[in-house]
Amino acid sequence: MVLAAGRGERMRPLTDRMPKPLLPVGGQPLVAYQLQILAAAGCRDIVMNCAWQAEALQAELGDGSRWGVCIRYSPEPWPALETGGGVCHALPLLGPDPFLLVNGDVYCEWSPGELALASGMLAQLLLVPNPPHHPAGDFGLAGGLVRPDAPERYTYSGIALLDPALFAGCRPGRFPLAPLLVAAARQGKVGGVLHSGTWLDVGTPERLYALQARLGEA
Repeated sequence: MVLAAGRGERMRPLTDRMPKPLLPVGGQPLVAYQLQILAAAGCRDIVMNCAWQAEALQAELGDGSRWGVCIRYSPEPWPALETGGGVCHALPLLGPDPFLLVNGDVYCEWSPGELALASGMLAQLLLVPNPPHHPAGDFGLAGGLVRPDAPERYTYSGIALLDPALFAGCRPGRFPLAPLLVAAARQGKVGGVLHSGTWLDVGTPERLYALQARLGEA
């Protein structure tokens, strides 16, 4: 599942008329880089949620065949359902098996093969070293397990492998994903792997311009 429903408030005014995943980077939409990575790894079936500028998103990406994937859309009301609510809403499209969850507004040179769920686990998170704009990190990591109170903390990349059972008991509506991950981590059911390669949360115009420059776009 690719998350693409938010407005991108910190990216305004660039996102006033365009959904953030469609912002141009290196001659193609930002989200296209994730679609290419997923396609190269054999992940062809993509569920993408949409809310803000949903029509523009669907018109530009279509069925995903341009990138070698098949996109099915999970429309949400506005305001969008947040990360947890958006995934919960899309579960009928995702099916009963574990699935990759990817933020549509991150640039990351990763491989889906980095993530795997051990027996009995509900999630595995791709973590990255804390960037300057997020020095406190999100989750602790010790012995391959995500631990909320571990001293060494890292930043959640926006990429994870989740078991649908993580959402057992959740009611439809707006809610974040993080509390579910924290609760499962306290039960020892969330793993983590540290990614040392390129990663950028494209959350502000300045970071967008930096990525454009990195990829050779003026």
